[in-house]
Amino acid sequence: MVKDNIDRFMKNSSIYMANLNRNLRNSKSEVLVDFIYSDPLGITVFTNKVLLNSDFLTIEKYIKNLENIDST
Repeated sequence: MVKDNIDRFMKNSSIYMANLNRNLRNSKSEVLVDFIYSDPLGITVFTNKVLLNSDFLTIEKYIKNLENIDST
């Protein structure tokens, strides 16, 4: 993820975290996002449990579908 995308993502990270937790709960997951951290290489999503593949896909799909993030 490029720096511009990281900055745009982090501006609304609390909203995204709430939405991610809602999506995870809707998929009947026991995983919740605890916090999101940015570094020069991208973002790191910390969760309360180890992710199953389905949980990871839920998070990945949500982030890739954000309108203000350029996924190219």
